[in-house]
Amino acid sequence: MISALPRTIHPAGAYTLYGLVWQVEAPDGKPYAIALDAYQGHLLKIDPFTESATVLNAHTALDFRDATGFAINAGILWVVRGNTIYYCNMVDFDLQPFMELPQPIEGIAVSEGGVYISSRSAEKIFVVGRTTRSLLRTIPTPGSGVESLTLRNDELWVSDRNEETVYCLDAKTGEIKFRALTPFANPSGIGFCENDLYVVYTDDEFYIRDNPNDPDPLSVQVRDRTFIHQLQITQVASKARHTLSNGYLVEMVYLEEASADEPQDVFDLTWRIALPDDTDRQKLLSVVPMGMPFEEEVKDGQRIAVFKIGDLKAEEAKLFGWKATLELHGIKYELKPEEVESLPPLSSEMQSLYLIDDDGLGMDIPAIKVAAREAVGGETNIIRQMLKIREYVYDKLSYRMQPYIDSPDVVLERGTGSCGEYVGLLLALARLNGIACRTVGRYKCPPYADQQNVILHQYYNHVWIEFYIPGFGWFPMESNPDDTGERPYPTRWFMGLPWYHVEIGKGITFETIRPQPFSIGELALNHVRFKILREL
Repeated sequence: MISALPRTIHPAGAYTLYGLVWQVEAPDGKPYAIALDAYQGHLLKIDPFTESATVLNAHTALDFRDATGFAINAGILWVVRGNTIYYCNMVDFDLQPFMELPQPIEGIAVSEGGVYISSRSAEKIFVVGRTTRSLLRTIPTPGSGVESLTLRNDELWVSDRNEETVYCLDAKTGEIKFRALTPFANPSGIGFCENDLYVVYTDDEFYIRDNPNDPDPLSVQVRDRTFIHQLQITQVASKARHTLSNGYLVEMVYLEEASADEPQDVFDLTWRIALPDDTDRQKLLSVVPMGMPFEEEVKDGQRIAVFKIGDLKAEEAKLFGWKATLELHGIKYELKPEEVESLPPLSSEMQSLYLIDDDGLGMDIPAIKVAAREAVGGETNIIRQMLKIREYVYDKLSYRMQPYIDSPDVVLERGTGSCGEYVGLLLALARLNGIACRTVGRYKCPPYADQQNVILHQYYNHVWIEFYIPGFGWFPMESNPDDTGERPYPTRWFMGLPWYHVEIGKGITFETIRPQPFSIGELALNHVRFKILREL
């Protein structure tokens, strides 16, 4: 039995790691990882407990530079670089060509009889006979980005950099069994240590460099960041079956500070702020008042903090809000289009709530009606309809922050939009096609899961949508983050959310005040901060 490994490993001296293989040291049974540093060409043997790394291919490292994947099977090392597959023994590491493909290849996994190679440009995983070197079959790549591979029994596991997702496939048919979102961006390798799945991440990070020899000593610089982290997966077999991945215990503070450019008296002031929801991926463990007590009320099944401030005098100082402790997980729903071909009709209550223009969506404007028809074409399957609407909006818009939200017809003509404007157009097109949907928000914890027990500030809110499938329930869909500017668009956050989204206010207004003549911005300044307490 292998002793418990650290969840996170930062190999000393590594720059950009690709691929991952776990092996066991004889005779003591101590596990170690092997990963390839593509920048230096070092094939590294990594002690997971000390994070010490030894270069195995010290005399042939130059031949391994810019390789993007490797595998080990029966004592033979396999490497992919450019469009060529190489192999060698684990003694002299002298690479020999095995096969060259017409297109670039990135990932590799090897079984006793076959070699699996992934190609982003071909959008295929090629399976080649190990002895015959002939093509046995092809499997469509499950994602849209550069992929790394590993084999485990009859399963092919794939990590995709664009999708920030790990897929479990049937190695023979290529059918996706399930998928899980990774807690960090840019996965670049994947491997099992017994039953524990680890993922390699390779990225750049910004940091503040302090150079005492420079007249202006502080500057923002970029450096390599690479590490290995355990991916935790929980499959939930509900009707809307889904896969949960790594979770975090997070503290969120939402605070309003009475602050006005033109102070004035406000009488009988009541301030309502929605509280985080309980969902398949999010649990509200506790919430406490900040600054002053609040009462609670429930609207459409969602909790709201009600601050009865009373009379607020001009220039009177006041702080009020709440602090919530949350469990947050990544989630990916596994419902397939063929499972929703025959659905019950949408109830009249749902139609009255979620098929109407209740927020200036311009659903009666001819240009929006035309866009709704063009977006779905003749598609009738609700999941495929939402995918087509999403692609249509992504084709038409590019992201740009706005200080205000324009109506969908203006946004469509302009061709740019904020997250809220993406949401408005998505809602309008979906509702015109008879798909119930609603706005969800409101904040994202800064996605730095390794920065724990430090204050993380968030200066911008964020919104996305949920759409309803009769008989199954509500499913999330991000607004703009999957709009990468070109097809194929990643589907990582279609029917899925990363761990750092905080779900507050599903179809209800996040924050309201009475009396109405005043706006929230006229009376207060908000403060939003997070603290990641620990990984679950």
